[in-house]
Parts: sequence; structure tokens; C-alpha cells
Amino acid sequence: MNQKILGVIPARYASTRFPGKPLIKLGNKTMIQRVYEQASKCKALQRVVVATDNEEIYQHVVSFGGVAIKTKEEHPSGTDRCFEAFEKLQEPFDYVINVQGDEPFIQPEQIDLLVNLCDGKTHIATLVKQIKDTETVFNPNVVKAVINKQHKALYFSRSAIPFQRGVEVNEWINKGVFYKHIGMYAYKSDVLKQITILPVSDVEKAESLEQLRWLDNGFEIKAAITQLETIGIDVPEDIEKVKSLIND
Repeated sequence: MNQKILGVIPARYASTRFPGKPLIKLGNKTMIQRVYEQASKCKALQRVVVATDNEEIYQHVVSFGGVAIKTKEEHPSGTDRCFEAFEKLQEPFDYVINVQGDEPFIQPEQIDLLVNLCDGKTHIATLVKQIKDTETVFNPNVVKAVINKQHKALYFSRSAIPFQRGVEVNEWINKGVFYKHIGMYAYKSDVLKQITILPVSDVEKAESLEQLRWLDNGFEIKAAITQLETIGIDVPEDIEKVKSLIND
């Protein structure tokens, strides 16, 4: 049975590291417009909307022909913002895909990977990519994932996992397989409702990773392995990294 899937791009103005980030200009377009246009290229999504707490972002999305939904300011995460947007639409979607609003070069093929896991049984789906360098393995700002043979997530951490016992640190990358977590999610719509009311768990608080709350409460997270790199913009300095990708 084909699943009806909604794409939601959470976009808040008040980022602590980069206020107003969705509205920055990358070439001739804002970041949020680029994300919206890239997500809209994925034919498997029946609808794509921007969920924002900010009037300026809302009006901007409408101005370039996009669909925007106003959401509350105080949401603790993009997941909560996605759920409010889904509820306000009042349409029967089977899955909701959270498309990161700070990845202006997201590829439709990456969204398709998630869609392929939306089979009516999968609770939550996400993406991982194999890490090829030692620096990334030990970078606490890069979230690592361990998955089992069925591609279900066992754990996510800011630490280098899995630990390579008895191996010199600079040899870890040659002895183990390490995955970087790419924080795009597909949620089964009834599961999305459940996870937004769960209390913060101890392991989530320790790592500052909301997906650990879901695992802690017995929800399964399936992971598709992507070969495509994602380039997110977290701080103003990251703009320099993407200039070579802008051709308009």
C-alpha cells in the first residue's frame, strides 16, 4: 500500500548560534527557499510545508510560492514543531518527514531513502553515512550511530562508538565501521504523536540527543545508509563552505 507522506521543514528565527538563519541569502535565494525547492523535487512527498514561529519567515515562504504554517515559539525541538504543523493541516498523512531547514543542498534521493522505509510498520526512520576519517569519529559535534544487521539503531552518541578495545586511537578508523547520523527523520504519524509527549529521559539529557528518548521508550529507529554528503549551516562561518555549490 502506498503511504501518504508529508514533508515538514522546521524553521525558527531565534537560533542561538545563528539568529535569522533561514533568511540568509545564498546566491540569489534564501536558505529556506533552497531547502523548500530541493524537498519539493522529491515526488514521493504529497505535500511540503515550512513550519515556523516567525512572521517574517512565514511571509517570505508565501512570497516565493511556498506553503507555510505558523507554529508556537516555545517548541523544544523540530520534532514538536513538525507535529504541530501536521495537526494543523488536519489531513490523513501516514508519515511525516522532518527535513532539516539548515541543509540547503539536501538531495531528493536522500528523502527517497527515507520514503523507502515508510512501509506502515517502521516507527521512525533516519539516515546514516559511513565516516572515513579519524577527526570526524572523535568530534563530539558529530553524532555517531551504531546499527544492527537489520539496520535498526542500537544507540546514538557524541562519543566515538563502537569503542575499539586494544586498538591505537589513530587505527580505529581502519579497524571498525563508524556511522555519522544525519538528522533527517520520517515518523509514522501515530508514533509522532506519542513521542512528543514523552518526558525527557536521563540518557537523552546526558547526550543532548532527543532520539535517545525514543529508543529509551521502546520505539524502533530504522536507518538507511546514504552515500551522499550533507552540508549543514550551523554558524555564519559555514557559509564559506557552500559558496562553491551555488551556481545561480
